[in-house]
Amino acid sequence: MDPKGETPKKNNTEHLVADRREGIGVCGWILVSLSFLLVLITFPISIWACIKVIREYERAVVFRLGRILSKQAKGPGLILILPCTDTFIKVDLRTVTCNIPPQEILTKDAVTTQVDGVVYYRIHSAISAVANVTDVHSATFLLAQATLRKILGTQSLAQLLASREEIAHNVKAILDDATEHWGISVARVEIKDIRIPVAMQRAMAAEAEATRDARAKVVAAEGEMNASKTLKQASLVLTESPAGLQLRYLQALTTLATENNSTIVFPLPINMLENLGQKNKGG
Repeated sequence: MDPKGETPKKNNTEHLVADRREGIGVCGWILVSLSFLLVLITFPISIWACIKVIREYERAVVFRLGRILSKQAKGPGLILILPCTDTFIKVDLRTVTCNIPPQEILTKDAVTTQVDGVVYYRIHSAISAVANVTDVHSATFLLAQATLRKILGTQSLAQLLASREEIAHNVKAILDDATEHWGISVARVEIKDIRIPVAMQRAMAAEAEATRDARAKVVAAEGEMNASKTLKQASLVLTESPAGLQLRYLQALTTLATENNSTIVFPLPINMLENLGQKNKGG
């Protein structure tokens, strides 16, 4: 920033006003001289009407006989204004928050949506903001509103929901280029909310639920397939050891008896009875 606090960015925009300024003429200088003489005659009372205080975040655009006095705005601090011939306009250089109300947009795929956003901008050239546009804040607001509608109208609903940052960046670039000769610098653009019709919300929710159900069925089928392969391998191992099969059978019965308080009746294996008969004969 320069000593006056003005950002040197885009100073070429000031030529729209500054380069066309001409002298105030002989009559103008006579009026200025009379005004200065009036200040000297009524000094020090007149000094209170001539000195103005400009805050740190403000700049003053001074007009002398209707013409801009300097190529740069005055301030901050004390500035001298001649009575009768000089007027000035204060310009606030702080960042301004511009809320864009909900805009009803028809997307590229014919879906009606409501989108609202916010634009952050500041004035970097007070002279351009005063001399090149009637109401710089109103003009910036209307331009941001129209630009947002134009950009969103070229996007589909899926792109609108997935590419908020890219859309905001495109809107910022267009606004920054369009408001250059107004002395405006756009700092940031944000898409706050996207509202879609209730029927569309239900349809999207049903689609998402169906997708999740299909995915769950696929996962369950894969689990059944893996379990069947594991059971097949276990059965091959148990067939090689009949005693292991009986132990597994007894373990399953123990688990059932632990979980459910009930009486379980099961037949004895035939080979156990044959073993008992052989022991009795041997005795």
